[in-house]
Amino acid sequence: MHTPTLGDLPPLHAVWAEIDISRQQLVLWHGRTPKAHFSVSTGVAGTGQREGSGQTPLGWHYVRAAIGANAPREAVFRGRRPTGEVYSEALAQAHPGRDWILGRILWLCGLEPGHNRGGRVDTQRRYIYLHGTPPSEPVGVAESHGCVRLRLDDLLKVFEQAPPGTPVWLHSGDG
Repeated sequence: MHTPTLGDLPPLHAVWAEIDISRQQLVLWHGRTPKAHFSVSTGVAGTGQREGSGQTPLGWHYVRAAIGANAPREAVFRGRRPTGEVYSEALAQAHPGRDWILGRILWLCGLEPGHNRGGRVDTQRRYIYLHGTPPSEPVGVAESHGCVRLRLDDLLKVFEQAPPGTPVWLHSGDG
């Protein structure tokens, strides 16, 4: 993986997302202008590409699919499908320790063969998403199982502005 240069960046008019894992922050860009900043939570196991690692992958990706556009705001998902449940404190107490995927899903696909695409490093086959997290779960610190978690209100904003095909660059602050 290399540090992007200006030539690697999406066109001046394009929307793209940058996820800085060292800062636990997602920035939505329009070309080279930052438009919005959001706190996130990435993998508690750090960064890495390997399947089963629980780590957040690095490099260039794109939004492969946007799932849940017509679901309730606090819909619960399992296997990328709504369960029919709507998140509540009572539901959380009935299922302690559950890894909640709430609201919407932006499913990522790697763009770098051998690094985050193909074989045992394939981001899409690892089911790495941007998704909502309950208000009781922290953001701004690494606490996920490899996905990128956001507060529901923030996720809904990102979901509206980052349709399938949107480039996403995940890095650890050092390039």
